[in-house]
Amino acid sequence: MALKLNTGPGECHVMSGLLINLIIQIISGAVGGNVAAGAAKNVDLGTLGNTIAGAIGGGAGGQILGMLIPLLANSGATPDIGSIVGQVAGGGVAGAVLTAIVGAIKNKTA
Repeated sequence: MALKLNTGPGECHVMSGLLINLIIQIISGAVGGNVAAGAAKNVDLGTLGNTIAGAIGGGAGGQILGMLIPLLANSGATPDIGSIVGQVAGGGVAGAVLTAIVGAIKNKTA
């Protein structure tokens, strides 16, 4: 699946599958980080902190998961609902995990 961006009259750019995957993972990670902090108040970093930690975790964890499970890495090239759901789940879980780790360390030192 390639996303076409209309940047002006007569111009059209195609967004790569890797970038689409990364965007899905970052958004899912940000949501996962906020959900994890909402579920466990002892790891809460504040809304902005949860979002940033979750987004970093979602992007990094999703890329690692994509290397371990090649089916997930191709969701940008082949629009398969299963691989997109896998990207969302992987990014969300990785974002939640990183937010929980950072929140636990922050609150333990405070």
